[in-house]
This record gives sequence, C-alpha cells and structure tokens, in this order.
Amino acid sequence: MKQANSRKAELKAAYKLSPPPAGVVVIRHIGSGRALIEASRNPEGLLNRHRFQLGFGQHRYAALQADWRRDGAAAFDCAVVETLEPSSDPAVDAEAELAALLARHLQGCARGAANSYL
Repeated sequence: MKQANSRKAELKAAYKLSPPPAGVVVIRHIGSGRALIEASRNPEGLLNRHRFQLGFGQHRYAALQADWRRDGAAAFDCAVVETLEPSSDPAVDAEAELAALLARHLQGCARGAANSYL
C-alpha cells in the first residue's frame, strides 16, 4: 500500500512540475465569422479567462462582449487550435515559436479587419 501511495505522489509531483503546452486560442462567432485569435503559454487558462470575463460582462473587447450578450455562449466556438509541446532543448526559443504560430493563424484575420475582434 505504501508503495502505491509513493508512486501516486511521484506522479502528482511530476504533473505539477511539467509545464502545459503553449498554443493558439480562437474564439469565433459562428454567425458572423468574426474571431479573436491569441497565443498563450497556457491556452486552456486563457480560454477560461475569456469565458469568465464574457460571462460576467467584463471583457476588454466591447464588440466581442456585445455579440456574447446578444447571441449567448452557444453562438461561439472557443477552442485551442494548435499547441506547441514544451521542448527540453534550452536553445529553443519557445516565445519565438509561439509568435510564429500566432502569426500563421492571424493571416487573413488582421487587426481592424471585418472578421476580427482585434
């Protein structure tokens, strides 16, 4: 029994020490096709933050908040569209890779465009 508990404790510690994969998040209004695209080192946390802010009417993008109020959560597709697994190589610039990934997803959805909330 002690061996099982120590194994469980080891797995729990390893999980807590492992960083989550970085990624790109898209919140897309299904009816209009407008989207908010952002990158984060913790994409699930970013999605949770956006959902929380939208649910409480406190989102920083007024147009997105207005669409959320008018059409509800069911009118939106919120997803992590692509992730970057953490690299064990210290020479890898994770921030640059994440920025490149975001740039690839932002093509066709530029700031100020009709299909963008940015």
